[in-house]
Amino acid sequence: MKLGRCRSLITVAIVVLTTSLISQSLDKDKRKIIIDQDAAGPAGTDQQAILLLIQSPQTDVLGITVVTGDAWLTEEVAHTLRMLELIGRTDIPVVRGAENPLLRTKESTEQWEQRYGYVAWLGAWTPLMYHAPRELGAMPEGKPTTKAADEDAAHFLVRMVHKYPGEVTIYEGGPMTNLALAISIDPEFASLAKELVFMGASLSPRTDDPEFTNTPRREFNLWFDPEAAHIVLRAPWKKIVCTPVDISVKTRMTNELIDKVKAGNSPAAQYIGKYARLRGSYNYLWDELTSVAWLDPSLITKEENLYLDVNLDRGAGYGDTLTWSDQDRPKGDVRPVEVQVDVDTGRFYKLFVELLTAPTPLAGKASKP
Repeated sequence: MKLGRCRSLITVAIVVLTTSLISQSLDKDKRKIIIDQDAAGPAGTDQQAILLLIQSPQTDVLGITVVTGDAWLTEEVAHTLRMLELIGRTDIPVVRGAENPLLRTKESTEQWEQRYGYVAWLGAWTPLMYHAPRELGAMPEGKPTTKAADEDAAHFLVRMVHKYPGEVTIYEGGPMTNLALAISIDPEFASLAKELVFMGASLSPRTDDPEFTNTPRREFNLWFDPEAAHIVLRAPWKKIVCTPVDISVKTRMTNELIDKVKAGNSPAAQYIGKYARLRGSYNYLWDELTSVAWLDPSLITKEENLYLDVNLDRGAGYGDTLTWSDQDRPKGDVRPVEVQVDVDTGRFYKLFVELLTAPTPLAGKASKP
């Protein structure tokens, strides 16, 4: 009897140990990523892009660093914390970043508009939605009970690439202020990362959207903090991948797509079903495309290599995207960028729905920040 009990305990111990080893192995195989995002919400392109990366079983999200862009930092942090509470992933740190661009200000931008014309989207500075920076704003999903990490975004970013050199993808879905600050703290930051993947830049989008018809080179993420974008795009990254406006405008959020996600039972699906709304006439899936194309690069059916920078002259083109080929690029430290040109939209929408309706992945144990 004692021998049988002993054998039974040994069997249980072996099963537990084997399961633990398999789990650790799977965690180590995951792709490490830091999500840097101007995280307006609830739902919308910013939160949906974050969710897609969290929902993938491939990813180990080390943290979400937040920057003012589409909305003010304070409310973006609150929306992100609350979203993580609702999907049961409060293990992921949310880290406060820059509240303002490096140089551009709301007041100087208003003066610039008087001289050079109306700008369709000013993010947190947009007059119709403007409020004081530290005000929380509307929280239809409820206020969070969890708190942001006790660290600033730039130092968190630097610390993570030193902890996992060559392993961490930096996903950028908003203005690049946090990344520029990380580079200023540690010039090795970019070279220690695995790659930079960002939504931004505009070349020559084929669209009747008035935001781009007269100003095809103006794109909000680079335009809002052009000095930061200039610093980041010239840093020594091993690889840079860009999802520009040109490919983003080929996507649309629709009520049909929302209904497909809403039909799922996952916490992410229920969050999107409750808070996703169509806004305006176009409803591009800006940041979501960047996220899903990183998860499955085969979605991108065409790309080209270009050199990118941002116009820092304080005239009408301030903040516009600059591009060159290898033949006509300027001397200096401009970097090659893989620019996505075309996408299999059918597969993109399919993966979008599958990821958001899948069960929420459990928190990993292999790489706690």
